[in-house]
Amino acid sequence: MLAKVHSAAVLGIDSYPIEIEVNAGWGQPAVIIVGLPDAAVKESRDRVKTAIENSGFKYVMGRTTINLATADVHTGRKGR
Repeated sequence: MLAKVHSAAVLGIDSYPIEIEVNAGWGQPAVIIVGLPDAAVKESRDRVKTAIENSGFKYVMGRTTINLATADVHTGRKGR
């Protein structure tokens, strides 16, 4: 694991803690976001790349995996 950051996610009007774990490795250049099932999270791949570049960091040319891990949160959705 390259980095771990503590943040929060929103469910309705409530928020709950999440851990964001990032790993940069070898492989085809890609950003993979796993963890939270929300469609907006899946659409954020381009925003993640742009934020990294605009922060002055060099974008890693390889496989970047971002895990949005919740603790023990019941979302109320079937299959979760």
